[in-house]
Amino acid sequence: MREVADLAGVAMSSVSRVLSGHPDVSPAMRQRVMAAVESLGYQPDMLAQSLRRKETRSVGFVVSDISNPLQSQIALGAETALRAKGYSMLLTNSENDPALDSAHIRLFQQRRVDGLLLSLAAEDDPQTFSLLSSAATPIVLIDRELRGEAGRRASSVLSDHRTGMRDAVGHLLDLGHRRVGLILGQPMRFSRERLEGLKDAYAARGLQPLYTVVEGQLEPRHGRAATQALLDAAEPATAIVAGGNQLLNGALAEIQQRGLRVGADLSLVSCDEISLTQLYQPPIAVVRRDTRALGRHAAELLLSQLEAQEEDDQGRKRTTREPEVVLLPTEFVARPSCAPPADAA
Repeated sequence: MREVADLAGVAMSSVSRVLSGHPDVSPAMRQRVMAAVESLGYQPDMLAQSLRRKETRSVGFVVSDISNPLQSQIALGAETALRAKGYSMLLTNSENDPALDSAHIRLFQQRRVDGLLLSLAAEDDPQTFSLLSSAATPIVLIDRELRGEAGRRASSVLSDHRTGMRDAVGHLLDLGHRRVGLILGQPMRFSRERLEGLKDAYAARGLQPLYTVVEGQLEPRHGRAATQALLDAAEPATAIVAGGNQLLNGALAEIQQRGLRVGADLSLVSCDEISLTQLYQPPIAVVRRDTRALGRHAAELLLSQLEAQEEDDQGRKRTTREPEVVLLPTEFVARPSCAPPADAA
């Protein structure tokens, strides 16, 4: 920094004001300092700046499974919004392992990130609860619900899975289906809400609950095993709803293995839009949501918490803004993968 000042012919305080973006700097001064910075290849010490400001301008994002295209879109939406405000995003992948959730949160706390975005692998892990209940940084949950103190102090961005699922199952029932099979992942908010939407659709039409629900992990192997169980039952499902794109991959593998025709022998709906749902023949009906907007809203909630921070008596930063909840819509998109049941025809 002294070398920059000497080359530019200015005081070190002038260099500091230029590099910190201080408004009380003339254009000529800024140009001289930045020319010297470029000539010398000077890079500010980010660690020293962070210690002085008591902030790192970084946010930690814990993703349950980055191989899921939807998680990638959520992360993209969040990173774009954070970058626009001068924050960097550090991403970790829990591989659907709750133990990695808590390990990643602990790592981010050690790195002194300014806030946390969490799309956790589980909602009931005791270690995760303990860490988040005592965390000093703002937290935003992405399509997750946590009980107790950890949940009360966190903001959240949620998808309205229940409405989209109610419309999807209602469409199948109106086509004449009665035995609908629902394949769900692990017991988290999105699974609970999708199940409630299915129940709503049957109740709204006064129909007997002849549906079958198969729960497991959000992975193709479970999607295939669940499809086998639904089709091999004494009263096989005439329509299947895959509660996630990874479950859809497994369901399609089993359907193709059996030589069944989607939209003729069996109706099929998937949760969340991916390229496969549009390119498959016939195109697959979906319960769709804007996953990039989910990440963007989560980042904006976190930024609002960071902007409302004040120092307490011990010099630690605490947000003065109350936790917020944002509910984003889903919509059902009907496509040729849904048709009247073959036995009715």
